[in-house]
Amino acid sequence: MLLTAEFWVAVAFVAFLVIVWRVGGFSMMTNGLDSRAKRVRQELDEARRLREEAAAVLADYKRRRSEAEREAEAIVASAREDAERLAAEGHARLNDFVARRTKAAEAKIAQAEAQASAQVRAAAADAAVKVSETLLRERLQGAAAQDLVRASLGDVKSRLQA
Repeated sequence: MLLTAEFWVAVAFVAFLVIVWRVGGFSMMTNGLDSRAKRVRQELDEARRLREEAAAVLADYKRRRSEAEREAEAIVASAREDAERLAAEGHARLNDFVARRTKAAEAKIAQAEAQASAQVRAAAADAAVKVSETLLRERLQGAAAQDLVRASLGDVKSRLQA
């Protein structure tokens, strides 16, 4: 048994472990592992903190986006209301304009009718005066007839023009 290779490997391994223990290798290994675990823990804490910050930033951007969407909807609604109001005002102005133009046209037509009626009456009066004058001249003779014709014609003319 002392001559087998496995025995001497086991003895060398135990001797190596004793030397490492005496030199403080185990404490150095545990300190190294502890410092590595501490670094990993710090990195995990930092990652957790960054993740929380990212979540907060994401929530802030989502909130801002929803506010911007609401604001855009309000702007669109306001623009629609303004457009509808302006269209209604335009229609009202157009209706007013048409009503005023219609009233002015009707007034001009009434004035033209009155003027035409007056012209027709005047023309009829002139024609009646001329016809009367011609008839009276043919039937009446002398100075008295002339005076009567003049007075009658003036009377007829004033009555027809009125």
